[in-house]
Amino acid sequence: MNLRHELHFGERMVRCFAERWPHLPAMLADAARSREVEALVDGERRWSWGRLHEDSGRIAAGLAKLGLRPGDRVVLLAPNRAEFVLAAFGILRLGAVVVPVSMREAGPGIAYIVNQCAASLVIADPAVAGLVPEGVRRVLLPGGAPRDGWLPFEDLLEGPADWIDAAPGEEEPAALLYTSGTTGAPKGAVLTHFNLVHSVLHYKHMLGLHAGDRGLLAVPASHVTGLVALILAMAGCGGALVLLAEFKAAASLALLARERVTCTLMVPAMYALWLREPSLADTDLSSLRVAGFGGAPMAPATIEGLQRSCPGLRLFNAYGATETSSPATMTPRDGTRLDAVGKPLPCADIRVMDDEGREVPRGTAGEVWIAGPMVVPRYWDNPQATAAGFMAGYWKSGDIGTMDADGYLRVHDRKKDMINRGGYKVFSVEVENCLLAHPAVAEAATVGVPCPVLGERIHAFIYAPDAGDREALRRELAARCKDELADYKTPDFWTWLTEPLPRNANGKVMKRTLRERT
Repeated sequence: MNLRHELHFGERMVRCFAERWPHLPAMLADAARSREVEALVDGERRWSWGRLHEDSGRIAAGLAKLGLRPGDRVVLLAPNRAEFVLAAFGILRLGAVVVPVSMREAGPGIAYIVNQCAASLVIADPAVAGLVPEGVRRVLLPGGAPRDGWLPFEDLLEGPADWIDAAPGEEEPAALLYTSGTTGAPKGAVLTHFNLVHSVLHYKHMLGLHAGDRGLLAVPASHVTGLVALILAMAGCGGALVLLAEFKAAASLALLARERVTCTLMVPAMYALWLREPSLADTDLSSLRVAGFGGAPMAPATIEGLQRSCPGLRLFNAYGATETSSPATMTPRDGTRLDAVGKPLPCADIRVMDDEGREVPRGTAGEVWIAGPMVVPRYWDNPQATAAGFMAGYWKSGDIGTMDADGYLRVHDRKKDMINRGGYKVFSVEVENCLLAHPAVAEAATVGVPCPVLGERIHAFIYAPDAGDREALRRELAARCKDELADYKTPDFWTWLTEPLPRNANGKVMKRTLRERT
């Protein structure tokens, strides 16, 4: 890797890959040179890179025929199906901006995003077409009955295959991804070609991705992980993308074995469900060489189970956000410390800061600030949020973390989720990791609940579907916390869940929902 410092986004000095694609259409054109190599698998439907490039070029031409121009925003409301990939590539090759929206988003949220980004067009799946507001041009994906005022997606494929790609500037927007909006209206992070090219190169170099790789897309395509770590990363290495329409443990394992998947990135709960699936014992996992996780801690029992089931598998932890265009840290190739979220990526600059904007010593907790070429320059049409979230070229993550002497980052909690029990600060993640270490616990979350004496007490939510005597398990967990943590970190209250933890459209645990249940 040849790295150098460059000035970008006005006054940001960032460490960059010297050799890189100038924009995403150039990256896609590189992949398409391997015309006969398989690029996309969606059930029985398959595309080579040659066919995928032709079809996405037709879509770009079809969008241009509708009057769309470079820089226009196109909302893409679709599940994990081939049309999502075709449309996204077509939008990018036009030089327009793809705005992926979760299929789980409600009508008011869809309307807000469409209006906030001033979308010129919405491409929607029939299942959610009724939630798309009127007053904007709309394209209906295949699979539903024709609707008044909607253009069939097939019409976009009637254009010429010899589309000439746009050549956007690398600091121009390529995608808008809206944050989950847990504390207010969602913010549209502006992911530029420069940001996304660097994230793809980080994945490519750190994971050793190559043209023979086959990536399983099991997380939503609309999420930054799905879009960047799988869709764009597979394009960046000229590999194949294997789509999973909906995550079910048995179906995903069967697909992995059948398609000889080599890599994936999922949330820990998905891996835990793999280990609970009876068919795992008879599934050939020998093709899977790298598997990543992020978004939550991985229970030690899950790590050990995966290592037993797939001895040659390289597990890695990754930490990032929409604002960092996916990864900011990753477990190094020679690293085994999966209790941390990894080390800063080659182009990343990560500092742990106190509330006064001063860097704290190694091992001291503070807010994680992140800089680098993958950090977005701003939020869309939201100068107040941009001013609050970015400082001196760094994005202020809102996460509390520590950097150890070896350069490994640990993320302890969200600032807003830290519990203050009698003046003692309790990182919920620390307590959750202790609870998750028990083999009977599948998922755990802790929140602070008001207390007139101590300010807050700790309430634990436990999902342990195979637990027999819950009271005996509670005593075991409480004893474990007292043995391994300070006494004030032991949960005061316990709730046993009959189903997994509630999560938002981006897969994050909704602690606000849990607090409402206390």
